[in-house]
Amino acid sequence: MSSRSPKQQSTTGIFLSQLTHSPGLGRLLAVRLTSQITDGVFQAALFTAILFNPERHADPLAVAGGFAVLLLPYSILGPFAGALLDHWDRRSVLVYANIIRAVLIGVVAVTVASGAPQTAVLVGALVVTGASRFVNSGLSASLPHVVTKDVLVAMNSLFTTLGAGMLAVGAGIAVGLRALFGDNNSGSAETTLAGVVFALIAAWLAHRFPRKALGPDIPDDAGHSATHAVSVGLLHGVRAVAASRSVAAALSAIGAHRLVFGMNTLMLLVLIKHRELGGGFGDIAMIATCTAIGAFIAAVTTPLSVANIGRRNTILAAMVVGLVAQLALLGLQPVAVAVAATVLGLVGQTVKLCGDVAMQLDITDTVRGQVFSVQDAVFNIAYVLAISIAAFTIPADGRSSWLIISGAALYAVGGAVMCVFYRGVKHRSAGQPAVAAGPGVAP
Repeated sequence: MSSRSPKQQSTTGIFLSQLTHSPGLGRLLAVRLTSQITDGVFQAALFTAILFNPERHADPLAVAGGFAVLLLPYSILGPFAGALLDHWDRRSVLVYANIIRAVLIGVVAVTVASGAPQTAVLVGALVVTGASRFVNSGLSASLPHVVTKDVLVAMNSLFTTLGAGMLAVGAGIAVGLRALFGDNNSGSAETTLAGVVFALIAAWLAHRFPRKALGPDIPDDAGHSATHAVSVGLLHGVRAVAASRSVAAALSAIGAHRLVFGMNTLMLLVLIKHRELGGGFGDIAMIATCTAIGAFIAAVTTPLSVANIGRRNTILAAMVVGLVAQLALLGLQPVAVAVAATVLGLVGQTVKLCGDVAMQLDITDTVRGQVFSVQDAVFNIAYVLAISIAAFTIPADGRSSWLIISGAALYAVGGAVMCVFYRGVKHRSAGQPAVAAGPGVAP
C-alpha cells in the first residue's frame, strides 16, 4: 500500500490501494455502475416515451403529476422499506431487488407497447422506481463494509460520480435505441427493454458476494421479525437523523437544492417545449450533459474541499455558489443556462456527497439503511413539491423571474438552516471520522 496518506493520494490511487485489500470494493462498484446504467436507460426511455412521443402529449401539470406518481409513494414508504436493509442480508436484497426490477421493466415495456393510458404506464414505472431506490440505498449503506473509514469521502465521491456518469451512459443508450427503433409506442417499448439486460447483470454481480459480506453487522431489532422492523422503520430513521446534527444539516441542504432543481426542471422543460430556449430533445440532452459535467467536477473538488475545510464549510460554500448560479439564469440566455446547469450540477453533487458521507460515518450500521431511505424521502418529496408549485405558477412560455429568484432565496435559507444545525457542534479535524450518531458528532 502507498505510504502517502489518503489526503495526499488521488481518488484513483486510493481506489487502487483499497482494491488490493478489498476485492469486494471493485465488485460493489461494478454493481453500482450496471445498476445506474439500468436507471439511465429506463428513465430516458420513459421520459421520451411520455414527453417526446407523437402518440402522447403532456402539459406542465401532466409532467408534475407524472413525477408525483413516480416519486411520492416510494418517498413515503421508503423509510419503512429501508428498515429491511438493516434487517435482511444486503447482498440478498441487491440480488433480488435487481431481478424484480428486470421483471417490472419488462412489464412497463409491454404496457407502453400496448398504447395503455399514461396513468397505467406511470403506475408501472412507480414500482420500478421503488425497486431502483431500494437498490441504490442498499449500495450506499453497504459501502462502509468494503472500504476503510479514512477514505470514505474519496470512495463515496468516486462511486457517486461514476454512477452519475453511468446514468448518462444509460440515457445515451436509450437515445441511440430510440433512433433505431422509432419514437412511437412500439419503439419506446423496445428501447425500455434494454434496461432488463443491465438489471440482470447487476443481480449476477451482487450474487458473487458472500452472504452477510455487506452487512448489516447486527440486525436492527434482533429477535424481531422483518414486519416489526418495517413497522418502526420511519421512527428509527427520523430518530437517527435527529440525533446527528451533521446529518440533519446535510439533509436540509439537500432538500433546499432539490427544491431549486425541481423548479428549474419544469421551467426548462416548458421553455424547450415552447421553443423559448431552442426547442427539442437535443436541448434537454445538452442541459443534462452540462449537469453531469458539473457532477464529475464535484468528484475532484469535494474530497479536496472536505479534507481542507471540512464538510460544513464545503456544503456552505456550495450553497453560496448555487445562489449565484441561480441568479445567472435570470436572462435565460442559452450560454448562461449551460453554465448555470454545470455549476448547479457541481453544487448538487457536492451536497449529496457530503450528505452520503455524513450518513456513512456518523450513523451506526444498524440504522444506516433507514437513514438513507429518509434521505430518499427528502430528495424526492422536495423535488415533486417544487415541480408541483411551479406547474401551477409558471407562465405559458416558461419565462418566470419569480421562480428563479425564489430558487436563489431557497439556497440562502438552506444555508442558514444548515448553520443552525451545526451550532454548538464540537469540531474535529477534517479527516477524522465519527464513531456513531449523536448530537456531539461533527464533520
